[in-house]
Amino acid sequence: MPRVKQRTEALHERGLASALAVLDEAGTAGLTTRNVALRANASVPAIYEVFGDKAGIVREIFFEGFRQLADELTALPRQADPLEALRRLAEAFRQFILTRPMLAEVMFSRPFADFDPTNDEARAGAKVRKIFVQHVRDAVTAGALDGDPTDIALVFFTFVEGLAAAESAHRLGTSKQSTNRRFRLGVTTLLAGFTTTDRR
Repeated sequence: MPRVKQRTEALHERGLASALAVLDEAGTAGLTTRNVALRANASVPAIYEVFGDKAGIVREIFFEGFRQLADELTALPRQADPLEALRRLAEAFRQFILTRPMLAEVMFSRPFADFDPTNDEARAGAKVRKIFVQHVRDAVTAGALDGDPTDIALVFFTFVEGLAAAESAHRLGTSKQSTNRRFRLGVTTLLAGFTTTDRR
């Protein structure tokens, strides 16, 4: 089959999909421009023209990861209990990291020396942060949590990401039962620390 030569938006989309597939199958070590080009049925120069360089490919993966995460968190059904909503939010974030470990590594661990997010790129996670802050603000407004919503949301986000990363690296337990128990214990205990006196 001849290689696609058009430098089009379609090639950009195919290149990004190919990069995500290569990352998922071969990890960060296998994410090379050549492998992406082969997967996209395109030439290496065409991929360079579309993405600029390897850092450009990683940058697009970075943005796409946060877009996917934001879409999944936004789609969560509303809960009457704001604390249950936060637990569901934590679980959805956890599952995203566990089912896309290589993508999560690009988003949160910065594994590529030639890619360092700029301020504009750091804003890729703004929608995700807003989702966390809004959930926490709902809990504070309802009297379920006490404190500054932004502060609590940042602590909550960081804590859940750390727990999920530890689970992904098999450092949270050796069985599904133990990791589930420890993850839920961590989330419950953290939220309890911010729970108002009336709810304790």
